[in-house]
Amino acid sequence: MKNYKILLSLLIAGSVLSCKKAEKDAETQEAVVEQSTVQVPQFNPDSAFTYVAKQVAFGPRVPGTKAQTQCAQWLSAKLKGLGWEVYEQRFDAKLYSGKVVPGINIVASYKPEAEKRILLASHWDSRPISDQDESVKDQAIDGANDGASGVGVLLEVARNLVQDSVNVGVDIVFFDVEDWGAPDTFEGKVDLEYGGYCLGSDYWSKNPHKKPYTAFYGILLDMVGAANAQFFHEQYSSTVAPSILAKVWDTASRLGYGNLFINSAGGAITDDHVPVIKNLGIPMIDIIDYRMKGAGTGDFFPHWHTTSDKLENIDKNTLKAVGQTLLHVIYHE
Repeated sequence: MKNYKILLSLLIAGSVLSCKKAEKDAETQEAVVEQSTVQVPQFNPDSAFTYVAKQVAFGPRVPGTKAQTQCAQWLSAKLKGLGWEVYEQRFDAKLYSGKVVPGINIVASYKPEAEKRILLASHWDSRPISDQDESVKDQAIDGANDGASGVGVLLEVARNLVQDSVNVGVDIVFFDVEDWGAPDTFEGKVDLEYGGYCLGSDYWSKNPHKKPYTAFYGILLDMVGAANAQFFHEQYSSTVAPSILAKVWDTASRLGYGNLFINSAGGAITDDHVPVIKNLGIPMIDIIDYRMKGAGTGDFFPHWHTTSDKLENIDKNTLKAVGQTLLHVIYHE
């Protein structure tokens, strides 16, 4: 994904009012449940880490490679094995360079018959170039954090949901071709929205697996496995879904994860939630590790888009914080 460090773009403005209404409906429909009576399962960070490691073992999950094909097959089989209804959405993605690559969005549904639905998402591809590396600029990255971490957390969430049932339906979408946007050094013209990023989420949100598709709200995970992660209030999220964002951050604080979920404004990040907001009008937030430095500026985690985004830099404590927070939010719906 790309941080453009600008005010909220006009493409979101038209969706804000509809998302506000959807969010208000979510507030009024929410059941009042005493937290002490809800039994929330324990998120297993070792299991989530194993799922991250399995993805990394395939190699960089770059669209058009053997690793992409093998990992997609494993993800689909894993979700089916957990008892989820799985769809593979294949599409052609036109890159900023004009090249076309094959994309595979993987959609899994729990309780597909339920009308009230929660959307969870993460991208599963890894960047084909290490453009932020100090020396090696053209090597495909492992994407242990930027790609595999969010998927690993959601697979562990999926495993828990089938063991301890909840009252809502849940859809998990693993977006492909999120991370093949134009590097800063590209000198040509980029005619694509989002700088060439977010191609899988843009395609799915324009062609959802079921029509019409809607969700109570959505939560996107991106880069949720680094040590000392900092999850600030991403600006698109706080604009279109402030109460959902507050619910998640308040839950994290109650669970003792306030050191990671920082209750302060962050940057505006063009990520997979943006096409979903724009095209489907679903209030969706982004839990993303973007570390503010003051005066509206910040940086992604230290190994972002470098060859150092490896499994050895994944922190199980961060996986636990994000996963346990998600489970508490879902089980209290």
